[in-house]
Amino acid sequence: MSLSGREKASYGLGAFGKDIVYMVVASYILFYYESVIGINSIYVGAVLMAARVFDAFNDPLMGVLVAKTKSRWGRFRPWIFTGTVLNAVVLYALFAVPQFSSNQPTRVWLAVFYILWGVTYTFMDIPFWSMIPAITKIGKEREDISSMARSCSGIGSAIPTVLTMKIVPFLGGGSAMANYRIGFKYWALIIAVVFVICEVICCWNVKEKTSEIATEKMERHSVVDMFRSLFHNDQALIVVLAIILINMSLYITSSLMLYYF
Repeated sequence: MSLSGREKASYGLGAFGKDIVYMVVASYILFYYESVIGINSIYVGAVLMAARVFDAFNDPLMGVLVAKTKSRWGRFRPWIFTGTVLNAVVLYALFAVPQFSSNQPTRVWLAVFYILWGVTYTFMDIPFWSMIPAITKIGKEREDISSMARSCSGIGSAIPTVLTMKIVPFLGGGSAMANYRIGFKYWALIIAVVFVICEVICCWNVKEKTSEIATEKMERHSVVDMFRSLFHNDQALIVVLAIILINMSLYITSSLMLYYF
């Protein structure tokens, strides 16, 4: 069965929503905690790096959990919905730091909620992209919906990049750092609500259709098996290295671009 226009649009909307969240964190978390809150940039950078290292093990584990999932709503949608709701709550907490009397509680707040943000984002991100083969068996449709979703992701990424530093002082009522603190809190709340709405629409309209995927016993591997296979495949290693370099460049430019300009 071919995908309907509503299903394609809903999946694209899901990609749009998840990348709004991703980009606001990737681009502004360093600025928020270092310039607005006043935490040492070396500490913030260390937390961000530790979280990315943790993700290297968290992501394959999430893939294993998804493969073992069986529910009346399918294998992927329960994780997408649960991860979205949890991630939206954590996103708001990440940009709504209470007024502590010292920096130490703020440092703990950042470490806890940033790692939680990465974990809960993985909850919905891995199943979201893994769901494509389950919603259509037609190769051309898989290519088309992947391309459309990536385009929608680009639009979602552009919105925080372009609008954040205009909207934050407006929501906070001024351009002082105290106003930025308020503005970021409300901007994160708006983005969290948009995120949840987008993913709910996606989960409601995009259903797993292929009976083979819904019923077959998938061959499952442990995380150790995955890494062992990776290091015995030189072509896969090259792809992984390319992905690492691409993500390094994206994180460096997105985090430092604001400071440079």
